[in-house]
Amino acid sequence: MGIIAKPIGYLLMLIYKLVGNYGISLIILTVIVKLVLYPLYAKQIKSTANMSEMSEKAQDIQRRYANDKERMNEEMQKLYAETGFNPMSGCLPMLIQFPIIMGLFTLLRNPMKYMPADPSLIFANHESFLWIKDLAQPDPWILPIAAGLATFFAFSMNSAMTMTQPGASAGQQKAMNAIMKYFFPLSILWLARSYPAGLAIYWAGGQFMQIFFNLRINKIKEEMNKEKEQRKMVQRAEKELARKKRARMKGSY
Repeated sequence: MGIIAKPIGYLLMLIYKLVGNYGISLIILTVIVKLVLYPLYAKQIKSTANMSEMSEKAQDIQRRYANDKERMNEEMQKLYAETGFNPMSGCLPMLIQFPIIMGLFTLLRNPMKYMPADPSLIFANHESFLWIKDLAQPDPWILPIAAGLATFFAFSMNSAMTMTQPGASAGQQKAMNAIMKYFFPLSILWLARSYPAGLAIYWAGGQFMQIFFNLRINKIKEEMNKEKEQRKMVQRAEKELARKKRARMKGSY
């Protein structure tokens, strides 16, 4: 991940040169990275929102052809073609984000390795920030708890906004959500107690931003649902008009 960590290290150096404080530089870097990744995240959530329409159809196909796997796969492929659904569309944005996130973690675990060799940066990651005496050392409780809580709320909101994947049972989805909602935040809390405080600042700040992103995405989803309902009303009205027209034509003979 050094290939990705190095350019981000140069960006962090430029920010530090401008503001002169390593803690504030990390916060600014977090904001920049999250804003750059926001369109990918929004695309991922919108893609999962579009699953709601085809989820019932997919479940119906699974019930009808439960004993004929080959026919079930054929019908699912037909459904994908009719709706224009791509099973990988929700995963692709996350796959793109993952190397960037890992590059950031690589950089913040060992910033001096990936930042330019500048004498003014040698002790930058050892600066104090707020109650933290040394950003290169772990913060025992405050930042880890903040990171864990922010992760819990961000993932809770995210799981509430996403639909069950076609092909996944309700029990499987519930189990996956429980792991992400409880186990992952606790893991972040535990790991943040051993990571440098600078890395914990990035994660906690990023998750707090994610909460606001989720609020924004939720509004977008509500607008999408309203548009879907309006389209359904128009389709029902058109069908009713077509039915009445056929009835009048039959009556005229």
